[in-house]
Amino acid sequence: MSGTVLLLLIVALVIYVISIYNKLVTLKNRFKNAFAQIEVQLKRRYDLIPNLVETAKGYLQHERETLEAVVAARNEAAAALQALKGTDLAAADISKLSSAESALQGALGKLNVTVEAYPDLKASENMQQLSEELTTTENRIAFARQGYNDAVMAYNTYRQSFPPVFFAPKFGHPDDAQLLEFDDSPQIQAAPKVQFS
Repeated sequence: MSGTVLLLLIVALVIYVISIYNKLVTLKNRFKNAFAQIEVQLKRRYDLIPNLVETAKGYLQHERETLEAVVAARNEAAAALQALKGTDLAAADISKLSSAESALQGALGKLNVTVEAYPDLKASENMQQLSEELTTTENRIAFARQGYNDAVMAYNTYRQSFPPVFFAPKFGHPDDAQLLEFDDSPQIQAAPKVQFS
């Protein structure tokens, strides 16, 4: 009888450990999927920015430095995002993306200030359409980032709780996942206003 009870306890313990492993994998896959949603929206923004710059070029001939700064920041952010492909979204890589995105936000903000001084550009139908698409994309990025950060928090909370904290490193989950936060957090709270109306 005691041998049967011991065997049942061992089987129950093995099932419990397997459930910990499966939940860690599930939660990790959720935050990776949430990051993929951010990636889609960031790529959309990166595709919109060259069109925005090209539209503004004709009007902003004396503002070449501002336009070049936007393009350079966009390229840096796109490269940081590309560097994350196929990785486990390590904290250092997420930090690089956060910094690059912050620089891009700053460059877009400077472009917005510059555009304000050009009424013809503000009135351009193409510029208005691009700015509306960019604003919509910024809202989508914020929503996707919130979903990612929520998934990361769920993963980290479970990973740090007892008893998963003991098993996580052995199951290939040695570190917490990194939240996606931008350096200029107050600026990012509101979508950048590249508004031309």
